[in-house]
Amino acid sequence: MKINYSFVIPVYNRPQEVRELLDSFIGLEFEADFEIVLVEDGSTIKSETIVNEYIDRLSISYYFKENSGPGDSRNYGMKRAKGNYFIILDSDCLVPPHYLKTVDSFLNNTFYHCFGGADAAHVSFTPLQKAINYTMTSFFTTGGIRGNKKSVNRFEPRSFNMGVSKEVFEKTSGFAKIHPGEDPDLSQRILNKGYKTTFLPNAFVYHKRRISWEKFYIQVKKFGLVRPILNKWHPSSSKITYWFPTLFVFFAFTSMVCAFLLTPIALMPILFYLGVLFIDSTIKNKSVYIGLLSIAAVFVQFFGYGLAFLKSSFYIALLKKDPQKQFPSLFFS
Repeated sequence: MKINYSFVIPVYNRPQEVRELLDSFIGLEFEADFEIVLVEDGSTIKSETIVNEYIDRLSISYYFKENSGPGDSRNYGMKRAKGNYFIILDSDCLVPPHYLKTVDSFLNNTFYHCFGGADAAHVSFTPLQKAINYTMTSFFTTGGIRGNKKSVNRFEPRSFNMGVSKEVFEKTSGFAKIHPGEDPDLSQRILNKGYKTTFLPNAFVYHKRRISWEKFYIQVKKFGLVRPILNKWHPSSSKITYWFPTLFVFFAFTSMVCAFLLTPIALMPILFYLGVLFIDSTIKNKSVYIGLLSIAAVFVQFFGYGLAFLKSSFYIALLKKDPQKQFPSLFFS
């Protein structure tokens, strides 16, 4: 089967991101044709004018629709795409020159109906973006589940960098209207249909993350709220590791109480862990400042996710509440 690629990208009020993303597409080292399907999800600040600047250089289909969330917008784009293999990206990503050549070589050698790739920090990113990227991808914080093939089992691709065949899309009907969490939900439904998913080495994107400390906290809090819902929908996907951020919160709190009431030595384990993170991030990012920011990012990530996960587990797993009624902000109508 000849693979014809369609990149499907939802966008909401991010025209500058669209310009940077389209610029990166121009630099792709890929000789065959590919299509870009950009779906404007009810934006009040549209990207159409910017898209028109690239019409002569890239094959772009542009659609505007009412706001219904990123998952539904991806489905909208895949229904209208001309290719038979869809690559889903976020609008705040950049594709490195080798990206599509790497994907195409892999799939033509070992075909999978669904793949996921990693995200990385570009050299031009801010120190905060690099620190958050570190905490979201490091083995010491997430176990490398967002892009370390030795650390994943039944890999759940994320929709910032995810490929699905047209066949899979038609069999699963695509993304659900939960957000975030629509990507691991789809991955589980793909697996339940008998297809396999895989992590695709070296097919990374630069994930810019339109982020501040406040936005990062809100993001990881939502991740924490949605995971017990996904565990309820897909019990086989549940893992003890999802409790680690919550355990970190209790451990950090207990360590501080014991240090205050008993002995400062109680802080040694957590200080050792933070020291390892600091050294690892400093070396990888070649910056002491980013290493320090990474420590702050770990606390934001673990406390935001861990407390939200505990709250959601209480309502969803223990009290058996209806997810959509309990957390309506996580669902699009």
